[in-house]
Amino acid sequence: MENVGALAILLAFCFAVYSVVAALVGKWARRPFLVLSAERAVYSIWALLTAAAVLLIAKLFQGDFRMAYVWEHSNLEMPKVYKFAAWWGGQEGSLLLWAWLLSSYSAVVVYQNRRKFREMMPYVTAVLMTVETFFLILISFVESPFKMIMAGKGIIGLDKISDGNGLNPLLQYWTMAIHPPMLYLGYVGFAVPFAFAMGSLITKQPGEAWIHTTRRWTLVTWMFQTTGILLGAGWAYAVLGWGGYWAWDPVENASLLPWITATAFLHSVMMQEKKGMMKVWNMVLVSATFWLCIFGTSLTRTGIVQSVHAFAQSPLSPYFVWFEGLGLAVTLYIILTRLDYLKSETPLESVVSRESSFLFNNLLLLASCFAVLWGTLFPVITEHINGEKISVDKPFFDRINIPIGLALLLLTGVGPLIAWRRSSLESLKRAFMWPLAAGVAVAAGLFAMGIHHPYALMSFLLCTFVAVTIVIEFFKGARAIHAKSGSNLLMSMVELTHRNTRRYGGYVVHMGIVFMFIGFTGAAFNQDLKVEITPGQVTRIGGYSLRLAGVEQGQNANYRWWRMALDASKNGEPLGVLTPERRFYIASNQPTSEVAIRRRLNEDLYVNFAGASDTNENAVVLDAYVFPLVSWIWIGYWVVLSGTLICLVPSKSRLVYPQTEVVGIAGTHEQVQS
Repeated sequence: MENVGALAILLAFCFAVYSVVAALVGKWARRPFLVLSAERAVYSIWALLTAAAVLLIAKLFQGDFRMAYVWEHSNLEMPKVYKFAAWWGGQEGSLLLWAWLLSSYSAVVVYQNRRKFREMMPYVTAVLMTVETFFLILISFVESPFKMIMAGKGIIGLDKISDGNGLNPLLQYWTMAIHPPMLYLGYVGFAVPFAFAMGSLITKQPGEAWIHTTRRWTLVTWMFQTTGILLGAGWAYAVLGWGGYWAWDPVENASLLPWITATAFLHSVMMQEKKGMMKVWNMVLVSATFWLCIFGTSLTRTGIVQSVHAFAQSPLSPYFVWFEGLGLAVTLYIILTRLDYLKSETPLESVVSRESSFLFNNLLLLASCFAVLWGTLFPVITEHINGEKISVDKPFFDRINIPIGLALLLLTGVGPLIAWRRSSLESLKRAFMWPLAAGVAVAAGLFAMGIHHPYALMSFLLCTFVAVTIVIEFFKGARAIHAKSGSNLLMSMVELTHRNTRRYGGYVVHMGIVFMFIGFTGAAFNQDLKVEITPGQVTRIGGYSLRLAGVEQGQNANYRWWRMALDASKNGEPLGVLTPERRFYIASNQPTSEVAIRRRLNEDLYVNFAGASDTNENAVVLDAYVFPLVSWIWIGYWVVLSGTLICLVPSKSRLVYPQTEVVGIAGTHEQVQS
């Protein structure tokens, strides 16, 4: 059956090449049947890759250790959910997942647009299938997931292989069963808006109708990318044992980079829809987002950087270098030859306007993107130039990105308060008075309570400023509906949101960002302790006392374990027993930690069993941390997700714009009941 899987991938590669050629030739020669056959080839690719994926998953569940991939990433005693997750737990399987997701996205795009955008759909299909061809080359000829265990010319020792190595123990955690697919759904999905952008440029599409489709696809994939990043942060927090959720690791950075540019695009695309502005910006941002996704994929798979998230060295590096180099060159050529088509229709009238706030927002996002990209690649560049790898540590990224983040937070609150085109000084005073007063009051109160950290005070001030701005925006609109309909304020807010889901869903997203910033700010007050402790001994951190009651040990079929029992109390009040655990996985010979966390809105008590003492056979090593406000990061994510889903719901009212502007956004334009 492994031959059937390899054959399915090879046939999918042939269909992908055919789809590219047929789409372009059909368009240039005006042969609609060729274009149609290219689109039907997309469906065939999806069916073939689905069959290959099903076969690989079946082999993982069966424990067919003749296959190298199954032997390396699965074992008999591994829970079934992790046997399924082993699909993307290794190099070859994750590339198959990439190719399968792209074929799925492509099939949906072709089906949705079978009667729309017929001028540019051949180019959209060709772009998507070119990317598909690249990944099918990798899993057909370079890193096949259906390779057998072989040595020399023959298969050896198969009768002696009774079990596999198992999935990396660090990946045997529930979030890792969904984190990589979510991240891949983001990475892969950004190929769709990129394909539409290239198709529209090549065909010089009139109007901005294609932007509506591109924006929705970007919003969906941005949601998946956000979910993937936060799940990864949650995994790092709960599994790695060091107590953090973000370390500016190269692979973490690689996932953040396209998220930053996609966020910038989602803001500036509104300017193109409403004003016909920032067209070059949007093309550059869409293209940068896609190529940063490919860059992030190559970072994970080529061994260029060292990371707990990255795969080992592989032969993929030259393939990615050539693909990225040629792809970027073609993309730049298309954009540069279409600059006349991308001219703005409306000039920027005033620096003090909502239009300028969008521009400043994008400049700051791109500054952050460049800083993260430079810091990520700097060790690689220095090693290539002088043979010495100079590491860039977490403080560098913090020094650059904390001020940028605070400036972005400020713009999040300023944007809704500034009028389109230009704002008068009097209107600014009225708009800023209450939000600014609330922010200053909170900062002053915190300062009086003994909090003197400058960035923390500024963050809390701005969080209050933005939150009050959003509440006022909802209240003003709901009060107007309440005055007309007589419904209560809560129902009026629901009606208000339904009338313009993009505007008010965006406000909900911004409120989620505020909550996340509250959680980030708590890191300024973290406490940590590393101590050797014996049974009966008490140690203290912050207001907490931890007494080691004892250490248990045991074994199951998958791993051996040692478990602390810590009696926790705060200010003399018992809090229960915390049980951090140390594990040693038998198949892979790797240790891991299972931390214990007492989660509360104000702070988390976090304890990790770091191992046995080197100096005292009766002692164990305990890592203890107090993390203020960290739970607000996870709360903020759920609010962001809710706001994003609201944005995807069609508005009850459509907004009327001039003829060139076909998609409504937040504003003061006339609303017409649909």
